[in-house]
Amino acid sequence: MGNTTEDFDRMMAVNLRAVFVATQAAVKHMKTGGRIITIGSCNADRMPFVGGSVYAMGKAALVGLVKGLARDLGERGITINNVQPGPTDTDLNPATGEFADMLRKLMAVPRYGSVDEIAAFVAYLAGPEAGFVTGASLTIDGGFTA
Repeated sequence: MGNTTEDFDRMMAVNLRAVFVATQAAVKHMKTGGRIITIGSCNADRMPFVGGSVYAMGKAALVGLVKGLARDLGERGITINNVQPGPTDTDLNPATGEFADMLRKLMAVPRYGSVDEIAAFVAYLAGPEAGFVTGASLTIDGGFTA
């Protein structure tokens, strides 16, 4: 993670512009009761290492975008929420190695999350029980930001 102008442009394109463009395209086809769920990062709330400022800023900007879109879409009965995972065991972010060891030391629950745990959280937001949840950024991070 760097902090160059190129890094900034790439992060904003991927983490913010892409969500905005995809949401615009999706809502054209959505009916009342539709759900939009973005995937952010707990780094919107906590960036504990050097070199992550641009990444953290993009994820924090996503929080603001989701809040604004909740207002824009609420009258249509469409909800939008942001899931903010913490360290999650994936191919790109394995739960082993020096970086993972460092992150686990920062967590209340000293383990990486699983993709199934994140998916279950997303499934709740997509379901009928979450019809009154909108504009929220919900963190699932094992206490990384606690």
